[in-house]
Amino acid sequence: MNKINTIMLALLFASCTADQADYDAMGTFEAVETIISAEANGVIKTLEIQEGQELRSGQVVGYIDSSQLVFQKHQLQSQMEAVLSKRPDVAAQVAALQAQLQHAIREQQRISNMVKADAATPKQLDDASTQVAIIKRQISAQQSTLGITSSSITKEADPLTVQIAQLADLLAKTRIVNPVNGTVLVKYAEVNEMATVGKPLYKIADLSTIILRAYITGVQYPQLRLNQEVTVLVDAADGKYREYRGVIEWISDKAEFTPKTIQTKDERENLVYATKIRIKNDGLLKIGMYGEVKFSGPDDER
Repeated sequence: MNKINTIMLALLFASCTADQADYDAMGTFEAVETIISAEANGVIKTLEIQEGQELRSGQVVGYIDSSQLVFQKHQLQSQMEAVLSKRPDVAAQVAALQAQLQHAIREQQRISNMVKADAATPKQLDDASTQVAIIKRQISAQQSTLGITSSSITKEADPLTVQIAQLADLLAKTRIVNPVNGTVLVKYAEVNEMATVGKPLYKIADLSTIILRAYITGVQYPQLRLNQEVTVLVDAADGKYREYRGVIEWISDKAEFTPKTIQTKDERENLVYATKIRIKNDGLLKIGMYGEVKFSGPDDER
């Protein structure tokens, strides 16, 4: 039932029973409904939900065929391994020069000892020291060249890394994960149907608490406040009422015109304001049921 019909029914009921009605407003129950949609393309392989079933947040309820995404991921991983295999082994390629350096250092030390014993000339020591310095520069140059080559190849593989991460995200979205606690209201899809991104799969709402949307007149408007406790009355099977405590969680700051065919108790009153009253659900309150609201209780009357 749309909002205008709700207003009409509430105000008509209030007008017809103005003398004997023991309530201040009337409305219908609703809940915050969430439509869960597919986040991947493919055939729905499993969807383990039923209307009326309670689901918890994070619960996996099905999955969409992901074969092609798996194949693409394996292909990209193979490509990345092939690219990274071209990186030079810096330690292996510098090992020969490191061995030459160690030999040159030992030779330098040997000649230095001989110079101290007057068994070699200073020039021989200078030549040995020069050889050590040359090999060190060669090692440094080789490491720099190999490092640049390795870095270049790594950067070449970076786009593949990003693509693999994207595929991993798409694969994760093939798992249908329920995002909120609640009760399944409507199931839109079945196993073996084709899913596309954005296709609705089911509708869910948390019914542990439920909201009564009621409309009040301009006269009542200044008398209410947020978080105010009110009494909500719902028809019971025995012709009596079930009574609930509710809290006003929202009051519209914009007035709405009532239908022209409906007159309120005060004919000058042609505007109403929407309110939302949150109530803890004992399992008996259903979406679409009607409820009556009493804004003043025994404590207020005193």
